[in-house]
Amino acid sequence: MQNLTYRSATQLLADIREKRISCSDLLEAFIENIDQKNPRINAVVATDYAVARRRAKAADEALKKGENWGPLHGLPITIKDTFEVAGMPCTAGIPLLKEHMPGQNADVVQSLLDAGVVIVGKTNVPTGGMDFQSYNDVYGQTNNPWDVALTPGGSSGGAAAALAAGMTALEMGSDIGGSIRIPAHFCGVFGHKSTFNIVPRHGHIPPSPGLFPADYMSEGDIVAAGPLARSARDLALAMRLIVKPGPAQRSAWRIELPPPIKKNLKDCRIGLWLDDPLCPVDSAVGGVLQDLADKLARAGVEVVDKQPDIDFARSHEVYVALFAAVGGVDMPDDMYDRLVVEGGETDLQEIGPRARFVRGTTQSHRGWLRMDTERQGLRQKWAQYFEQVDVLLCPAAPVTAFAHDHRKFYDRTLPVNDQDRSYVNTLYTWSGLAGVAHLPATAVPAGITSKGLPVGAQIVGPYLGDRTTIQVAVHIEDEVGGFVPPPELS
Repeated sequence: MQNLTYRSATQLLADIREKRISCSDLLEAFIENIDQKNPRINAVVATDYAVARRRAKAADEALKKGENWGPLHGLPITIKDTFEVAGMPCTAGIPLLKEHMPGQNADVVQSLLDAGVVIVGKTNVPTGGMDFQSYNDVYGQTNNPWDVALTPGGSSGGAAAALAAGMTALEMGSDIGGSIRIPAHFCGVFGHKSTFNIVPRHGHIPPSPGLFPADYMSEGDIVAAGPLARSARDLALAMRLIVKPGPAQRSAWRIELPPPIKKNLKDCRIGLWLDDPLCPVDSAVGGVLQDLADKLARAGVEVVDKQPDIDFARSHEVYVALFAAVGGVDMPDDMYDRLVVEGGETDLQEIGPRARFVRGTTQSHRGWLRMDTERQGLRQKWAQYFEQVDVLLCPAAPVTAFAHDHRKFYDRTLPVNDQDRSYVNTLYTWSGLAGVAHLPATAVPAGITSKGLPVGAQIVGPYLGDRTTIQVAVHIEDEVGGFVPPPELS
């Protein structure tokens, strides 16, 4: 049954509709896979098989009566442990939330349930969702299905690992610094960071549970929710269900994303930005990305080495300042006060990642507004760029999945072309390009390195152009190939 659990959600839903498999039998196939593989991967960290089995049985009975719950009828899925699911723990990897049992569902979870899914379990994250690896003191460490000595990434690492190992049919992630795109890249699956604020985040941690208990909540900044899957078509299906205004706006507002800019791959004009001195890309990753670009060119796509007219270094500075400010909002007062003191003692010319984080977290409101004003200029330049190309193809991250590293966050380094570089700067510089400008970005499997590790490409599109980036991912999947199951765990 393992081949079954590696199918796309779209294929599995067709199997259910055509009665090639029952919802209950499909659920049991995923449960069997979880029981067999999860002990070594530790991606699925909480389950409720009894509730899932009752819902799958009810889904089968509904089909016998000619009833259809929605486009995801009977599909077994897991949910990232930063989204609240009623009756299941939601910890976000934070020990103080170990006993947190929500009484209601996050908005995106409710949308998926309304569409007919069967929720099997929750998947692991880093503490507070704030790392590029997925380990915490509540559930421990999640391993990469391609090599358990390596990380699956973070913060949606458990989600990506569960998909790659065939333990779920669909997942939901969140992304402020690459938390969907980097795990998708490390695990060889698809992921989509949506345009900012088109997918509601009610019921997501952070912020702390109960801080916004009703319809109104802060929109925050940069962070966006979106799906992970084994096929780009699954991303498109999920996005049709979860894109909507927040609860307070729904009485009047609707979101109707524009259609894809181009229907056919050969009509697309794709810009390339495959490397940059600011954040060098390791040759193993760069070689796969260049090979992908060459394959697209041979397929008749117009591929141009063209970047937006922005200062990459300054864009990254603006991104870090705005990113850091988000984390400061929900930070305990004593921790924030310590950062204020640290910021006062830090050389203003210091450009290290820690110093930038401290300054961004403790900046004044005036300082934030100035950064936001500069961000709007970046957004305008991106808009002008997308008048010349349909999408940008760039790295999701400069390196492949790396060995687990639990040292202090700012002490870590990563080898890039045999040179040790900053862990933080290496991993969120490329993802910050789309994040700071509130742009959609889709991670798509691009190929496998000579050492047998997956590489993903990042497809960045115009503001509200989510359907365009996902459609280009569909084209790439059809033309070049998509998800490949990792070698079986030995």
